[in-house]
Amino acid sequence: MIPNDPIMLLSYINTQLRDNYPSLTDLCTTLNVDKEEIEKKLEEAGYRYDAEANTFK
Repeated sequence: MIPNDPIMLLSYINTQLRDNYPSLTDLCTTLNVDKEEIEKKLEEAGYRYDAEANTFK
């Protein structure tokens, strides 16, 4: 289960991307979570996914 709070979610996702997954797509597929939902929730908190850096900024 992934965190629901946007800031906790940001920390969790960025850590997972840094340590375990080469892309957001791979992370979402492996964890069986909706990529668009993650992007929307983090975008509402002011963060966007940077595919080149493989992180939300």
